[in-house]
Amino acid sequence: MSLIDKLRAELVDIVEWVDDSNHTLVWRFPRYHNQIKYGAQLIVRPGQSAVLVSQGRVADVFEPGQYTLETKNLPIISTLLGWKYGFDSPFKAEVYFVSTRQITDLKWGTPNPVMMRDPDFGPVRVRAFGSYTLRAEDPRTLLSELVGTDHEFEADEVSELLRSAINMAFADVVASSGIAVMDLATHYAELSETLRASVLARIDDEFGLDIPQLYIVNISLPAEVEKAVDARSGMGIVGDMSRFQAYQIGQAIPDAATNPAGGIAGAGLGLGMGMAMAGPMMHGPGAAQPLSANAPPAVPVAPAASWHIAEGGQALGPLTVDQLAQAKTAGRLHPGTLVWTTGMAGWTQAGQVPQLAQLFQAGPPPIPPTD
Repeated sequence: MSLIDKLRAELVDIVEWVDDSNHTLVWRFPRYHNQIKYGAQLIVRPGQSAVLVSQGRVADVFEPGQYTLETKNLPIISTLLGWKYGFDSPFKAEVYFVSTRQITDLKWGTPNPVMMRDPDFGPVRVRAFGSYTLRAEDPRTLLSELVGTDHEFEADEVSELLRSAINMAFADVVASSGIAVMDLATHYAELSETLRASVLARIDDEFGLDIPQLYIVNISLPAEVEKAVDARSGMGIVGDMSRFQAYQIGQAIPDAATNPAGGIAGAGLGLGMGMAMAGPMMHGPGAAQPLSANAPPAVPVAPAASWHIAEGGQALGPLTVDQLAQAKTAGRLHPGTLVWTTGMAGWTQAGQVPQLAQLFQAGPPPIPPTD
């Protein structure tokens, strides 16, 4: 630095910091060789504190206001009076400005899942993320523990340390909360305050920092657990599973009837769906009332034979004889079609089965003409 620069520095007698950044915690006032002129004016604005360091020790901390630096504890420095020292006064002083306002929009999140024990699902892994604000609470401690001789100290320089402290505290808080996974969302405010108090206890006295606000924005579950929760919620919404199943069957019948590819398989499906619907409907509001004790019992009816036919290399059925007659009319059942029913040793051509012979009998001969 030239002689003119040194002399110009001596004429500067206002020590202040106009902060135009959003994440600066501590800023040291630049002064040539740390020489502060006797009687200089120190201006501390709202949201700031000023720390005067003299001869390597914290001399005083100034709150917002205007001060004249002329006490006995301050070095009486004027290089214009220090010619014999070569414009290098032996008395040194430094002024550090500390931002005491809140630094917002700081993010945190769990880099790895946190294990917790849920009363419904057992051990599960959860992730969380959120935001927090940071403020300097004790300038002396902050200066001695973190800043040191750094010319400018940013919030980013301590954010990694704070995120680690938050993640460690979050694991303890969520594990000891005893709150079920499905109820965590309704306790975000409570968990956030507990987490903030736990983190503050770790950094307040040690680093001189305060976390005025800390928020849990979201706690997420693994994808497979979320699917299980969705499935359980769906079952609760459905309610009566038998009535819901009967409703689904009723909705599917028109689609099955209009499906041109249904064929015999569609007929069997319709029969099966009708049987499935019969059970719930018999217990519905419009179900037939049971027979009285004096009424005679119903005449037992022998069950109709159930037939299976081979079509396209697959077995279709069970089918009744009437359904087989419909299949013959549609051209899908021939005397050479393989069929099987209970009691048969194996698959046999339909034309060789006595029970089905009537399906392939020729029609009556023509009526002879009358005279």
